[in-house]
Amino acid sequence: METKIPIRFFVITFLWSWVIWGGAILIGQSNSQESIFETPGIVLLIMILGTFGPAIGAIISKYSIEGKDAVKIFLKSFLSLKFGWKVWTLIFLVLGGACFIAWIIPEFLGEDRLPMYLPSAYVFLPYLLMMVFFGGGQEEIGWRGYISPYLERKYGLIVGGLILGIVWAAWHLPLWFIPGTSQIYMNFFGFMLGTIGYSYFLSWVIAVSGNRLMSGLIAHGTANAFAALFPWLIMADDVKQTRFWIYLVFILIIGIIIVAARTYKSKKIGT
Repeated sequence: METKIPIRFFVITFLWSWVIWGGAILIGQSNSQESIFETPGIVLLIMILGTFGPAIGAIISKYSIEGKDAVKIFLKSFLSLKFGWKVWTLIFLVLGGACFIAWIIPEFLGEDRLPMYLPSAYVFLPYLLMMVFFGGGQEEIGWRGYISPYLERKYGLIVGGLILGIVWAAWHLPLWFIPGTSQIYMNFFGFMLGTIGYSYFLSWVIAVSGNRLMSGLIAHGTANAFAALFPWLIMADDVKQTRFWIYLVFILIIGIIIVAARTYKSKKIGT
């Protein structure tokens, strides 16, 4: 099996996203242009365009290394939704449950209830679909759909997932400097704990789905959608972010348990 890492994927991914987000940072630092960020739609558009970096990186890398036919096969691999009810249940139970637990626990510690960020629970389904295709889920075309198998083959499940989790967090860095993003209220180290946990969890979801890559997009989008239904981040400065730490540490623990079990199972099969 090929273990050489296609570095061009990371170069293209970071270049695409950081150029777009970097432009937003420059606009934000210009006093004459600050009013652009008073329109939430502008921030949203900039963020969405930037999040297609991993997908662009994967497609260009696939095309330049393997050719046009390989790109078609790669994209077709995302079309299957036949994961089986167990995978669908795991996605919603684990991610929805983690969000709910992180959301509710602080109330027992004396904190006020944090209202959902959605206008109504009835819009959760369309919001979920938006998150899958435009709100983060599309990143999985590159992260888990393309580069994760290379890293796991070369470094193993534990180290490969750890590397990708750290790189994934670093890729988000410009968002901490763009007015209006949720990242400006997050601790970067805590965020990175979450991306490492997600890296292990999403890789596992794809594996148990029979390598149906759309499961990764749906799982990522589901996590982001539940974060609006059961919020774990307070969008304000100088407040205790108890839910933030509970949720991301919880995701990290889930990821570690999963990758440990997968590693043990693979070693057992190999002996």
